[in-house]
Amino acid sequence: MKIGLLTGGGDCPGLNAVIRAVVRKGTNYYGDSFIGFLEGWRGVLDNKTMTLDLAAVNGILPIGGTILRTSRTNATKQPDGLARIEATFKKNGLDALIAIGGDDTLGVAKKLDDAGVKVVGCPKTIDNDLAGTDFTFGFDTAVGIATECIDRLHTTAESHNRVIVVEVMGRDAGWIAMYAGIAGSADVILIPERPIDLAAVCGTIRKQHDAGKLYSIVVVAEGAKVATGAAGESNVLAAGGVDEFGHARLGGIGNFLATEIEKRTGYETRSAILGHIQRGGTPSAFDRVLGTRYGLGAIDLVHEGKFGQMVSLKGNKITSIPLAEAIASNRRVDQDLMSVAEGVLDKPAK
Repeated sequence: MKIGLLTGGGDCPGLNAVIRAVVRKGTNYYGDSFIGFLEGWRGVLDNKTMTLDLAAVNGILPIGGTILRTSRTNATKQPDGLARIEATFKKNGLDALIAIGGDDTLGVAKKLDDAGVKVVGCPKTIDNDLAGTDFTFGFDTAVGIATECIDRLHTTAESHNRVIVVEVMGRDAGWIAMYAGIAGSADVILIPERPIDLAAVCGTIRKQHDAGKLYSIVVVAEGAKVATGAAGESNVLAAGGVDEFGHARLGGIGNFLATEIEKRTGYETRSAILGHIQRGGTPSAFDRVLGTRYGLGAIDLVHEGKFGQMVSLKGNKITSIPLAEAIASNRRVDQDLMSVAEGVLDKPAK
């Protein structure tokens, strides 16, 4: 078979592990040939490709990012988008496509499947919020990086008797904030699943200060919302409008909280925004293995004729679910993990 690959959305540690696994098993076991589309769905629309053979994937396993590059292109926003994709399929003589991405990338894949294009999905997001799979590759690396940064911020915060607010990624779900906050011994963890009560946050910090702990670490997900009264809540948004999938550009919650905490408590407060540091660099061993398993699972789905499916991790087993199910909702932080954090954090005080 001749198979196309693409990586869409934000870059993610472990993408190259997926590409390598697909090409190596496809070539050595199934006798397939591959082309890679450059820059996500943009490459499919414009027929920008590279050959993916054993030489092309040699040595890429420990490298971060994606050798195929990526973009947040929404092919379905263009009136002739699906037709151009189908034309690219025919021009390259493709038998199937493997789309590696999050809910936006896989949402386009679902529309292609509906149109009769043979496509298989592979989950990718450092936010770990894609429904239908227990873990996504890139998440473990992001948590490790965030935890190391939090560890380092403890010492400078203590040296200066400061509050430091650490902003991590997480648009709709607070998995990175929760895991890194627990692992990094944060004093307050704020996630999109629960509106931020500024009075309670400041009360907790004052309580610690009064007890003799003169510094605090607050970890906040970029998508955490501030309670605005009467059960209302709102995001803190950076300038820049929305992307092609309609997502507002988030950013600034860390700076906002630092200003509010200092104003309300009188304690010197700083913010540290980790941003794209969490995406960059070499993937962890866990993400290399998980990406490899996903890649092997994806090429197997193609040869089993299970199109319109996304490869998935359930427990410790690789399986698959329909694309429609995978993109139906975001996977949010559950109460069990919130309870873990609540068990080690100070009780909020007003």
